[in-house]
Amino acid sequence: MSAVVNVIGAGLAGCEAAWILAQNGIGVRLFEMKPERFTPAHKYKGFAELVCSNSLKAARLESAAGLLKYEMEMLGSLTVPCAKENSVEAGGALAVDRERFSDAVTEKITSHPLIEVVPGEVTELPEGTVIIATGPLTAGKMADIIRELCGDGLSFYDAAAPIVTAESLDREKVFYASRYDRGDADYINCPMNKEEYLAFHSELIAAERVQLKDFETHPFSVYEGCMPIEELARRGVDTMRFGPMKPVGIDDPKTGRRPYALVQLRRENREGTLFNLVGFQTNLKFGEQKRVFSMIPGLENAEFMRFGVMHRNTFINSPELLNSDFSMRQHPDIFFSGQMTGVEGYMESAASGLLAGIAAARRIRGLEPLMLPRDTMTGALSAYVSDPFNSGKFQPMGANMGILPDIGVRIKDKKERYGAYAERAVSSLKRELERIGYGEDNC
Repeated sequence: MSAVVNVIGAGLAGCEAAWILAQNGIGVRLFEMKPERFTPAHKYKGFAELVCSNSLKAARLESAAGLLKYEMEMLGSLTVPCAKENSVEAGGALAVDRERFSDAVTEKITSHPLIEVVPGEVTELPEGTVIIATGPLTAGKMADIIRELCGDGLSFYDAAAPIVTAESLDREKVFYASRYDRGDADYINCPMNKEEYLAFHSELIAAERVQLKDFETHPFSVYEGCMPIEELARRGVDTMRFGPMKPVGIDDPKTGRRPYALVQLRRENREGTLFNLVGFQTNLKFGEQKRVFSMIPGLENAEFMRFGVMHRNTFINSPELLNSDFSMRQHPDIFFSGQMTGVEGYMESAASGLLAGIAAARRIRGLEPLMLPRDTMTGALSAYVSDPFNSGKFQPMGANMGILPDIGVRIKDKKERYGAYAERAVSSLKRELERIGYGEDNC
């Protein structure tokens, strides 16, 4: 086909959009500023780089994250199969070796005959159909372009957790186990008694933080899902014990009892040589991270391969600006995708790129639009970011069962209830795909 779509940004969303377009015989110019320039959070040369965590959340279908990934595969996702092929053990979660995952996505994109990768920063909006997937750290000329299109955006803050080497941990104090014995015992667990926990909490809330830059202080707000651990600790002495340090579902094999608090470490790479501190995103100074986190039993002599960092993110007021297919109401040939749209999470961002690409492809090919059922996870997310009702109070949202319509039947058991939601969603999406002949000739 002679049509060409311009995709700006080769993150998860941009790669999904480019891939589905190319799979439909549509030429793609994929603009990516790496390796000429990196954002403050990105370090790796490859596409679809994961920054905060290497986990893509739960894998089981009867979970919101698992359902989202399942639906994405039904729609022709690139990133979900690449993630499965480069996964590392993480209990019931789908976690990946970051570099191998990025390399796999990059190879697929760069080897596709209909995708032209254009290196360098974009300083003006290309003509024709455009999908903007530049990410929440967009700056420079591209930020000016978006501001002109959308008006003032909102700022929030995201934090990345530290990574330590497995060999530097005290194996006499830690143990392997997964919560509720789900999957294999892939997490390293650091149990705390009450005295240890209270001492840790005291030092954590008193530790020195990195001074925020002027543009990062108005207002100071974060995604609840990426709350810096020190901010969480300031909310109350027991707050962490009901969050990332909750001890439920795990017994200490040395005592046979549930510990007072628990820190979990998740495998960071396939080889199991690196582990990240689950839920320990932070804005503490590096020296303070070493001092305070070394108070965790088993981490006294931990070797930190990467300290936690905090960086600025931006998202647009999507309910005012976007249709449910992620196209702009005032500029129908311009689509947004990725975390900038207010979808929270790696796979949510990827899904938005996939949906934007499908919408653009079907429009160019003169095909009937894909009408995602509201009771699917992809449909619920796209409805959330495009619903004008959310405009005055819009905050980012990740996949969760709460955004799906009520199933209409009272099911007390949570697992069974979520399973029913998932079964309904898969059936609804299958019917819609069959109705429009999706997959018979690409999308």
